[in-house]
This record gives sequence, C-alpha cells and structure tokens, in this order.
Amino acid sequence: MALQLSTTAFSTGGDIPVKYTCDGNDVSPALSWKEAPNDTKSLALIMDDPDAPRGTFTHWVLYAIPANMQQIAEGVPPDEQTNFGRQGRNGFGRTGYGGPCPPPGRPHRYFFKLYALNADLNLKPGATRNELESAMKGHVIGHTELMGRYQRK
Repeated sequence: MALQLSTTAFSTGGDIPVKYTCDGNDVSPALSWKEAPNDTKSLALIMDDPDAPRGTFTHWVLYAIPANMQQIAEGVPPDEQTNFGRQGRNGFGRTGYGGPCPPPGRPHRYFFKLYALNADLNLKPGATRNELESAMKGHVIGHTELMGRYQRK
C-alpha cells in the first residue's frame, strides 16, 4: 500500500466547509494518514492553492512531524513549535494554518500534500515553503495528496 491522507471534514475532491476558511472560524481540519514507508524518519505537509490569481499560494507549512504519528487534530494553534512538529510561515505571512480565502467567483482547489521523508530535517521553526522544499530534496520516499474545493459567494 502507498501513503494515504484523509480527513473527516470533507470528501476527496469535495467542498471544504466554511468552518475551515476565512469566511468561518479559519481552523485547520483534522488529518490522518496511514501506510507511511517503513524507513520514514519524519513527515512534512504543505497546503496550497494552485488557482490563486498570482500563482500558487501557500496556506500551511508543517514539518518535523514524527514518523510514528498518524493524525493531526482539528484546530492546530498558530505556534511555531507544536507537540507534533514545527509550523512554518504561510503566504499570508503568518505561522500556521491560513484557510481558503479566494476572491469571489470560481471555485479554487486546495491541495494538502503529505511527504514521507527518510531524514529528520534540520529546519528551525517558522521556515518558509521554499526552505522546506529545499531541505526535502533527495529525502522524499513517499507522497500523497488530498484535494478539496472552496468558492466564496
């Protein structure tokens, strides 16, 4: 089996509930995963919107997630250091989760991308997506993603 990512908040390809967006409480959804490769040392997660008007927009950066973890609870606080790893800076310039907040009009797709890594990355809390992606090079041994949609009225 390959690495799998899921949430109880919405179905794959389905609509992300308002609760998880800037129009609601802007809380992160609960996520769970299974089937990480045996030699996984840590995990990392990036949430982004490839449909943003100015190019791909980063909504969440997490890394140094212990290999033995299999879930993250809903509503992760915006702390750089958490009990499950470290959070980086999102496209809003803040630490932690920043939910969907597209301009009104057409729906946008939001991808939660989970990476299994064969190393513990030596990144300080608050790293950017670019710093994380650079540190992950050559260490990704598994990858999966989950996509949801959101459209503002």
